[in-house]
Amino acid sequence: MRAKIYITLSMALAIAISSCKKSLDKPLLGALETPLLETKDGVNGLLIGTYAALDGMAGTSAIGGGNPWETSPDNWVLGGVAAGDANKGSIAGDVSEIEPIMQFYSDPTNVFYNSKWKADYEGISRANTTIKVAAKVTGLTDDEKANITGQARFLRGHYYFDLRKIFKSVPYIDETTTNFNQPNNTDVWAKIEADFDFAYQNLPGTQTSVGMANKWAAGAYLAKTYLYEQKYTEAKTVFDAVILNGLTSNGLKYALNAKFDDNFTPETENSSEAVFAIQMAANVDPDGPTNGNNGDMLNFPYGTNSPFPCCGFYQPSADLVNHFRTDATGLPYLDDFNSHPIKNDMHISSSTAFTPDAGNIDPRLDWTAGRRGIPYLDWGVHPGDSWVRDQSYAGPYSPIKNVYWNATQDVDGDQHSWAPGSAINYNVIRFADVLLMAAEVEAQLGNLAKAQTYVNMVRNRAANPAGWVHTYKDPKNPTGGFTNTPAANYKVSPYPGGAFSSQAFALKAIYFERKIELAMEGHRFFDLVRWGTAETELNAYFKYQNTVTTDLRSGKYVKGKNDYFPIPQRQIDLSASGGSPVLKQNAGY
Repeated sequence: MRAKIYITLSMALAIAISSCKKSLDKPLLGALETPLLETKDGVNGLLIGTYAALDGMAGTSAIGGGNPWETSPDNWVLGGVAAGDANKGSIAGDVSEIEPIMQFYSDPTNVFYNSKWKADYEGISRANTTIKVAAKVTGLTDDEKANITGQARFLRGHYYFDLRKIFKSVPYIDETTTNFNQPNNTDVWAKIEADFDFAYQNLPGTQTSVGMANKWAAGAYLAKTYLYEQKYTEAKTVFDAVILNGLTSNGLKYALNAKFDDNFTPETENSSEAVFAIQMAANVDPDGPTNGNNGDMLNFPYGTNSPFPCCGFYQPSADLVNHFRTDATGLPYLDDFNSHPIKNDMHISSSTAFTPDAGNIDPRLDWTAGRRGIPYLDWGVHPGDSWVRDQSYAGPYSPIKNVYWNATQDVDGDQHSWAPGSAINYNVIRFADVLLMAAEVEAQLGNLAKAQTYVNMVRNRAANPAGWVHTYKDPKNPTGGFTNTPAANYKVSPYPGGAFSSQAFALKAIYFERKIELAMEGHRFFDLVRWGTAETELNAYFKYQNTVTTDLRSGKYVKGKNDYFPIPQRQIDLSASGGSPVLKQNAGY
């Protein structure tokens, strides 16, 4: 069995990599470039420190300062709330910095932008230091040095990918840089490609520890980079290799979990579906949930009788929920889903009787959004209004993918703070994501039958009745557990043969499938931007959602401006040289 590395910021060697007063300042190389670190153990410690930055945390705060939710690796605000997957949640004025982000009138002083910038550049700084020191270590074999350097370059590619998709115009700094005040006038996609390609060519197919990037994770990320650049032929070549040859630790090819919800429980994490996941651990630090997915600590149901102490954020939108309606044949309503809304309990108190929707529903809904009258994992039936802080403001739904089970809360939940952490990993790339990206590539290249095959693999997993019931094994009662019949009228089917008869239809179906399969996982906004559909989709979302909630009344998306978020004003100010800033602001801000 492989050992799992719990990547913590308290490791001695990681402590040496401290943030400086300027995010782009030169790191404290004088303290790092010592004989102690230029050893096998030393450089491996630096590599662990580079992984440690993946969760955006330094102790109980964001790396570089700020609140942990500002640097969450799943980008639940910038990738989810801003995309209409979810409302901000809670009540008006609570974490008010999110409100202008989700309505697209924020400015460069918003703390979320500066916090995210600092966290990603801290990860880049650590990767650069690891690469630089690895080159000097004499006690490594060629394979060991290639493995360490490949992992560090993979991680650097990850941090730059995050920055590129959020801000577009970002400065590039690598292990050879001596002047750290670099301009942001050159596109970094080629550099990201180079890092992932190096990792793909040099990493082994398997690693000794769970959580470490391998060849196939690098390949998937490289292909994803090509996809973002619309280099479809190059992307297909790598996706084909990952799908056909990517190996997990037990020697099996990557595969979808039999049950959709197994992607969101610690007991089934790092499975054949996990291509690259950020490792989370609960109850490992007495000072707080520092390794327990702290970036999502706000995203639990709220209420006087809720089992969670806080906070009611990241509420799935009514628009998102309506995407899960299916027709008589088990297929989605691709064009008019909001004309077939799923019944909800808006303005109905928990003490008033309510019967859930009886129509056809894709079962993935009830592993994505907690709704009235449906089991909420094993915490009991969701009571509706009493678990929602303000229905009128943000709707009737609760997040669920980041929530741990009642039966395992002592192990998977972390209550060392006023808001909970959890041991639920964040899947940066899972195999369903790979299949849907590959389907998109095949459709763009005209291979419509192959695209349909990949989409149907994802839909067939959703159609597995074993995933329709809420079951678990209670560690305190191994022979017992909570089992129920399907909680709703679940009906989901694959597309029939020849359904992908045109490229336009195929892409529409693929885009829709990404919406429902990967909902609340932080991908949606960046998908909309790269597809060029953000303006149409988000303004339609505002129009519909404003008939349900009051939190988006100022929402308006402007193409050409809102495709990317503003460069943090703090970083522009810090880049001033000779009276003029080196960093330039994105258009429209």
